[in-house]
Parts: sequence; C-alpha cells; structure tokens
Amino acid sequence: MKRLLHIIASPRGDESRTSAVSAAFLEAFRAHNPACEVDELNVATEPLPPLSIPMISGKYVLLSGGQLTDRLREAWAPIERHIGRFLAAEGYLLSTPMWNFNIPYTLKHYIDLIVQPKYLFRYTAKGVEGLAAGRKMVVVASRGGAYPPGTPMASFDHQEPYLRTIFGFVGIKDITFVLAQPMDAGGEKLRNRALESAKAAARRAAEAFAPQLAA
Repeated sequence: MKRLLHIIASPRGDESRTSAVSAAFLEAFRAHNPACEVDELNVATEPLPPLSIPMISGKYVLLSGGQLTDRLREAWAPIERHIGRFLAAEGYLLSTPMWNFNIPYTLKHYIDLIVQPKYLFRYTAKGVEGLAAGRKMVVVASRGGAYPPGTPMASFDHQEPYLRTIFGFVGIKDITFVLAQPMDAGGEKLRNRALESAKAAARRAAEAFAPQLAA
C-alpha cells in the first residue's frame, strides 16, 4: 500500500483557510484512490525535537563524510524517526499558510530536522544528489494578499521559491502549487471567490495526483 504524507503547518484548526482547501483535495484524492494510506503530521501542534548541540555536531560529522558515534546516534534518534516517516511516503500534501512572505516557523523547524546529509541528500563527484527523487508533492498555500507572477507583489513571495528549492534539493522536482489568494486583502466577497477557486483547483490536482499513488 502506498502512502501520502500530509504535512500540516497551520495552527488554526477548523478556522484555517489552508485546511479547507486541503480538505477538498483529500476528499477528491480518496475518491480516486481509496486504497492509499494518508498519514497526517501536524507540525503546528506536534512537539518537534529541538536542534540540540549534539544534533548539530552530528550534522557536521555527516557533512564531513564521517559516521555518527553511539552518543551522537542516540541524540539523532528523533531526527531519524522523522526522516523515516518522511521517506516512507511516496507522495506529499503540504498545507501551509504564508507567514511574513514565507512559511511558518514550525514548518521551517521540520524541514531543518529532516533535510540531512546521507539521509535526504548526499554529495557526489557530480554534485548534490537528492535521495527523495521520484516522489511528488502538492502544496496548498493560503496567503493574505495576492502575489501573481508579473506583478509588483510577486517579488514578496518567498514561500513558493523556497519550497521548490529545498524540496528540489532533496530530489522532489514534481511539485504542484494550489494557491488560495487573497484571503484578507480584498474583502469577504473576493476571499470567498478565491477560496472556492482554490478548492476547485485542489480537486483537479487530486484527480491528477491520485493515480500516481495507486498500488
């Protein structure tokens, strides 16, 4: 059975506009692929291990090509559990609002935990090799404003470029963005219209995505 890992970065629960769009995606996804397991990880509510000094020391050992000692491996156990959970999935749904033109700090914390040398990437004679290659991702993102390409506001969007860069770095190149925008800047009528448009786009993305995770 294949697995979809749903990473949630919104702390607003039922009030989250991001989650409302993701719910539309999941409803359509399950309708087209009921056999796929959906593993839900809410980084906004689940306590993530802090990056301690032994964890950082272990990272530099790995970056230099060394192996973790028993003491460092013990410190790395929480990181390895999160990496294992991430790599156990064949596809990803990432639900994140835009905070200050980028991602919430809890999502950044999670990314900093899992993007580790020898686990999600490695250095080779030909350059960096992503170790999560072949997997696919859909990102559902809500924004208070609107940042369409070709407009003056586009330069403020550090969310999509960052996510494409960091997940592309580990080998995930096939990333579809479903954007709900603007959620605050244009008033209730525009927000509702944008929200329904995003839900429709999420359903279409799910219909295309579901067969790719079929058993």
